[in-house]
Amino acid sequence: MIVYLFRRCDTEKDLTKKLEELEEIIRSGLDEAGTERILQLLEGPVFSKELLRGLTLYCELLPLGREHPFTAQQRYLHFLWDTLDKLPICLFATFAIQVRRLIAEHLFKRCGVGFIAEENFRFNFGQFIEVGDFVFFNRGVYIDSKGGVTLGNEVCLTEDVRIFTHTHSESSHIVREYRPVVIKDYVKIYTGAIIFPGVTIGEQAIVAANSIVSQDVPPNTVVAGSPAKVVRERKTEGKTGDELDHIWLY
Repeated sequence: MIVYLFRRCDTEKDLTKKLEELEEIIRSGLDEAGTERILQLLEGPVFSKELLRGLTLYCELLPLGREHPFTAQQRYLHFLWDTLDKLPICLFATFAIQVRRLIAEHLFKRCGVGFIAEENFRFNFGQFIEVGDFVFFNRGVYIDSKGGVTLGNEVCLTEDVRIFTHTHSESSHIVREYRPVVIKDYVKIYTGAIIFPGVTIGEQAIVAANSIVSQDVPPNTVVAGSPAKVVRERKTEGKTGDELDHIWLY
């Protein structure tokens, strides 16, 4: 005999209640007990307080992790960010986006209003990321934020964009140089582009798909290629700022 088990899906009201409790837990200061409760709210595996207390993240093993050790709250926020994307509940898009936004508001150096991050956005040191208003990260974005990353308002990073802020010495791998990346307002960076350490991308610029950007990008230009070069001015039809309709999701 085949037995079919059906589980009632959470209603929107249920998800709203989860978000409210999540926010209350995080705002009150995240500890082992709070992390354990959030895992329950996300309907994921629940770890004991003792196991959570001994948690070590990959980025904590990096040299910068020794120089800038995480607080307990930072550690648990990183852990919950990565955990969310491994759970079925992340497929409830509006819920998952708001959970990520809530975590980012407490983990990033700055997180503006209207932040949207899709699945599988990864970073190593959230405390070195600054994000303006209405910034959008699509799936598969990776930010190596060790040297600091600052994004202005209404910036879009599409699928699989990668940003790096450090390099290694060729004579000694543990010798590293950190250089910040700055991406200004109304920039769009398309699929698979790579941004190198120290680069500033000017306001309203566009980086074409699969470009490798190793030099600063002037405002209102389109760059493409490997290495990326200016190919033309952005076709704005006289529009600037909010007139460019940088609306990613409704």
